Amino acid sequence: MKIITITSGKGGVGKTTTAINLGVALNSFGKEVIVVDANLTTPNVGLHLGAPIVPVNLNHVMIGKANVSDAIYEHESGTKIIPSSLSVRELKRLNHKKLKDVARKLQGMADYVIFDSAAGLGEEAVASIDVADELIIVTNPEITAVTDALKAIKMAEDMGKKVKGVIVTKTTGNKNEMAISNIKEMLDVPLLGVVPNDKNVLASLRNKDAIFHCFPYSKASRAYRKIASRIANISYKEPTFMQRVFGR
Repeated sequence: MKIITITSGKGGVGKTTTAINLGVALNSFGKEVIVVDANLTTPNVGLHLGAPIVPVNLNHVMIGKANVSDAIYEHESGTKIIPSSLSVRELKRLNHKKLKDVARKLQGMADYVIFDSAAGLGEEAVASIDVADELIIVTNPEITAVTDALKAIKMAEDMGKKVKGVIVTKTTGNKNEMAISNIKEMLDVPLLGVVPNDKNVLASLRNKDAIFHCFPYSKASRAYRKIASRIANISYKEPTFMQRVFGR
């Protein structure tokens, strides 16, 4: 089992969308995947996938009120998720370091466990980074996001964690964006992939599903499939023109 934490230096860069769609894409390759919503303050995985409130969640596991297996829910795509609670009151009772216990209890339950980290560099994000075998940094092609991504990389390296690479999301090709080559040079970690800005992301949110599932031939879906194939070391074949035309 490999634990991958998806993190970023700042919010709003597409971290949760990336965590979910990489999970679904890896699952489509036959891998058993669990996506854990470790963004305890502002959890979104459950909201994205139509399970905002569930009987047992990650918070219950962290305070010792439930077994981790009881907090795992299977999405119709086959991908499993562990949502966090939307209750603000429960946050005071949580010890972020308990995420390590959760990771330990998940051993043997999946090929990949993906932790969707809190944004930023606070205690909550550090706890998610600490459980990881590998880190994936998500950023956008603009200077503040890339600068914050660099801070996240340096912090992870200081913690002795392997940074597998960076994913640049929401690219439009606008001349005011940072060039991908400049981002690679600045961050000095492998580029795992570039995800174009895609209106279908918002449509998938309305459908409470992953874009990979709702719009499998969209630009973003194809990008996530390609990235997942690199992570799993599986060959990827681009869909044909006819598939793209008649797909969604």
